[in-house]
Amino acid sequence: MVNKIVSLEDLKEISFRLKKEGNKIVHCHGVFDLLHIGHIKHFAEAKKKGDILIVTLTSDEFVNKGPNRPAFKIKHRLESISSLEDVDYVAENNWPTAEKTIQIIKPDIYFKGPDYKENEKDVTGNIKKEISSLKKYGGKIEYSKSITFSSSNLINKYSDLYNDDQKKFLKKISSNFDENDFVKSFKKFNDLKILVIGETIIDQYIFCEAIGKSGKEPMLVLRELESKNYLGGAAAVANHLSEFSSNISFLTCIGQDNAYSEFISNNLDKKIKPKYLKKKDSPTILKKRFIDKVSGNKTLGVYSLNDENLEPSQEKVVLNHLKNIKKYDLVIVADYGHGFITKKIANLISKTSSFLSLNAQINSSNSGFHSLNKYSKCDSIIINESELRHEMRSRQGDLRKLMLELSQNHQSNYVVVTRGNKGSLLLNYKKNEFIECPAFASKLVDKVGSGDAMLPILSMSLKSKLNDNVSLWFGSLAAAQSVESISNSKYVDKTEMLKTIQHALK
Repeated sequence: MVNKIVSLEDLKEISFRLKKEGNKIVHCHGVFDLLHIGHIKHFAEAKKKGDILIVTLTSDEFVNKGPNRPAFKIKHRLESISSLEDVDYVAENNWPTAEKTIQIIKPDIYFKGPDYKENEKDVTGNIKKEISSLKKYGGKIEYSKSITFSSSNLINKYSDLYNDDQKKFLKKISSNFDENDFVKSFKKFNDLKILVIGETIIDQYIFCEAIGKSGKEPMLVLRELESKNYLGGAAAVANHLSEFSSNISFLTCIGQDNAYSEFISNNLDKKIKPKYLKKKDSPTILKKRFIDKVSGNKTLGVYSLNDENLEPSQEKVVLNHLKNIKKYDLVIVADYGHGFITKKIANLISKTSSFLSLNAQINSSNSGFHSLNKYSKCDSIIINESELRHEMRSRQGDLRKLMLELSQNHQSNYVVVTRGNKGSLLLNYKKNEFIECPAFASKLVDKVGSGDAMLPILSMSLKSKLNDNVSLWFGSLAAAQSVESISNSKYVDKTEMLKTIQHALK
């Protein structure tokens, strides 16, 4: 019996030989996460179009259908598809789309489901790219006439991919909105003129292995294996916006020594218009984190920074730059408490912004000294629970009462508190309404950067006056994307978010 499961390299030779022998090749591609009657009918129809049916499957790492997907890993998906009589060969696709694979196989017919016939409805735009690959050598696309069954629908209905809280929340969303509503929402974001303000931070991850205890001192000794730098702080906040808005300005503070100027410039999205202030007698903020390579646990943090406030002359430069702040539809402030945003600057931002969304983070170097108090007014405040309790000087107080008090103190209509795996809580003060959203992250790699991802997406949603449930969900999905990768190594992907939404609501 021929082994149907082959590599793409072998498939190239196989398809070349089969075509030379006069065989007509049909190619199907997809995730095929749960083999069902719809897939079986689809493959049967495809096989009738030619002599040989080849099926390629999206690798696990490229499946973007929401938390905990794929439900079945690539090994099991390959095995299930290969068991079908109509399928001649099956292979794992090594890229996000089938473009390159089509060029390798050069099928006579690329066979897709009827839902792909209207290309515009494909939020990824992949089907257009795949059709382009076909045209390069004269292949053609055909569409199934079979009834479409949804793997996502079946998985959502009969599996435990979502817990009860997630299911309840998604039901609330799906009963009031559909996929087109979310596409329209994202289009609204593109019209926003946005200004991001805050310190730029370099997050350096130093991966190590333990050698053992020092023979001379009571000290653990680590061997450095590799190090990686990631663009963090407000620069990461700006980058997270890059797929959603084409009009982003960025006001930030970096070091006087220019040590990371080139790195920042190379890693800041080219659509973003930056204004750099080089803080006197200061380095660009560098946060080193030493990581055990095996476990992934952080063992030590070493920070290089200057927390002193800007000198009056530099403060004046920033104030002058912000004279035209009213021209922005949305101002997002990520205040990390390292001296860039002084009381005067905060006061100007508070009084003149059309819509101000604020995050003021507490960290090891500013705890006890950093506060929201310098901001007299803002439209939305987005912080975590410990930051809220620190601000309100209440370790045990009722969370909702604290949010109400904070809202009153800062004339803020929206207060959003993130609570890690407990999800997030939103207060709409004008409506006197609280909304809870469960966490949607399927795996936790690194918590660093989750707030940087949630802040801009949620801020755009609130400014655009989206439904509060939808706004909070968008923010949660952005955070979920972030925690699944190290630091800010990956920025919020609009297409991935739309795909997650699309499949979560089936």
